[in-house]
Parts: sequence; structure tokens; C-alpha cells
Amino acid sequence: MTMPDGPRYDDDYYAWTQYQAEVLRTMRRADNRLDREHLAEEIEDLGKSERNAVYSQIARILEHFLKLAYLPSAPPRYGWMASIVEARQALGRHLTPALRNVAQREFPAVYQDARDIAAIRLREHGEEAAAEALPPICPYTLEQVLERGWYPDPKP
Repeated sequence: MTMPDGPRYDDDYYAWTQYQAEVLRTMRRADNRLDREHLAEEIEDLGKSERNAVYSQIARILEHFLKLAYLPSAPPRYGWMASIVEARQALGRHLTPALRNVAQREFPAVYQDARDIAAIRLREHGEEAAAEALPPICPYTLEQVLERGWYPDPKP
């Protein structure tokens, strides 16, 4: 929720960090003791850390979605599913409305990162055909990434 004085810390930490950094940068120079620019950068970096945690968990989920869908062998499936559950739990702790918007905007790029990692991991286990079959454009949505209990079906 955005208040007249900006986003609230308890409602959307990421949005709050970005807003507070901007406020610091635009404050009058009445008190020269405050290192506004570096303080603003540090606050922004706190928000970027939250954003990167969200990206990392989304990429982890997408990587395991791809392996679930494109790797024909069954035994590792439960391990990947457990990793997806863990990543969704971590996302639940970090995802704010502002970060959800950022994640939606950056979703195609995060998918490309996940696809690259999935392809390497598949090749590492001799699954060249599975690695080559990975789609160049994300076949999943952010809603599927976030949806508890949803997993892609294996491809024939």
C-alpha cells in the first residue's frame, strides 16, 4: 500500500527501500553530516538483495519445471519437486506487490537464465536430447511458478 509519504515498510519492503532512497537523494542539504548518496545507495542495495532473492527462487523453480517436463527418467522427480516447494516457501517470504511486478516484467530474462542452467545440468548427466528440447520461450507463467502444488506434466 502506498501512503502519502510513500510505501509502508511493513506492507512492501522492496518498494519502501526504493522510495526511501529517492527521498534521501532529494532532501535539502540543511544537514551536511548525512552522507545521503551513499546511504541512499545502501538502502537501494537492500531492496536489490530482496529482488535478487526473488529472481533466484523463480529461476530455481523454472529450472526444475524444465527438468520435470523434459527429462524422461523418473527417479529424481521427487527431489526436484521438493526443491520447488522450498523455493515457493522462500518466495512467500520475499515476494511483495512491487517485487511481483518487477518479477513479471523480468520473467522472460529469468527464464533464459533458468533454461541455461537446466541445459547444462541435463548435459552433465548425458541428457543431450532433453537439453536440446528445452523451449527457447518460457512455456510457464509466473502464476504457475507461484501456484502451490502445480507441476508441469512430462513431455512425451
